Amino acid sequence: MALSGSAAMVLFYDIEEQAVADHDHWHTHEHFPERLGIPGFLRASRWVAVDASPRYLVLYEVEEVAVLSGAPYLQRLNNPTPWTTRTMPNFRGMVRGFCGVAASAGDALGHSLCALRYQPRKGDEAGLQQWLAAEVLPALAAQPGLASAHLLAPAAQPPMTKEQSIRGRDADLPLVLLATGYDPAVLAAAVAERLPDDEFVRRGAAAAPARGRYRLDLVQAVA
Repeated sequence: MALSGSAAMVLFYDIEEQAVADHDHWHTHEHFPERLGIPGFLRASRWVAVDASPRYLVLYEVEEVAVLSGAPYLQRLNNPTPWTTRTMPNFRGMVRGFCGVAASAGDALGHSLCALRYQPRKGDEAGLQQWLAAEVLPALAAQPGLASAHLLAPAAQPPMTKEQSIRGRDADLPLVLLATGYDPAVLAAAVAERLPDDEFVRRGAAAAPARGRYRLDLVQAVA
């Protein structure tokens, strides 16, 4: 499968405009290597908005959800470096969740990504997931121009830590559908065709999903 491991941490956020360059430098040369040094972290990717808000989508792929509540990860969160401490106040609107990989299709990771965030209607959770997992994800992943599609479901609540207290409390992450491809225009058209708002709601979503298109900015993996 395109995702490494059975779980992931997903983050959506903005950075103060004057701090973007320093954020990207810190993220690339300190933060990602630090996170990937934690046992169970497998790959980290940073995506930047093409037609989306907020600016960043960050994905950490991990062996299992328990890694994200384990002592090695919490030790880092509660002991931020000086550079991290200076960077955290520049974060805005953080949405963050610890997720299990509920469904996945495709064996590659494209450089273009469409993200849909949504909540199921009460009582329609199973039907909506079944439709997405059995019909939508395989069809997207198999289409020319696309590479993979994944359904991530929140599985644990991120605890308050020193890092989060510096930047402010994070908002909860709903369910997330990620589709990646190597042709951005084809990817956007395929997602729009197979997942129009009205069909999404008819199948069990509480409301139309929040949508965004992103491009891959950086990826690092454990050697």
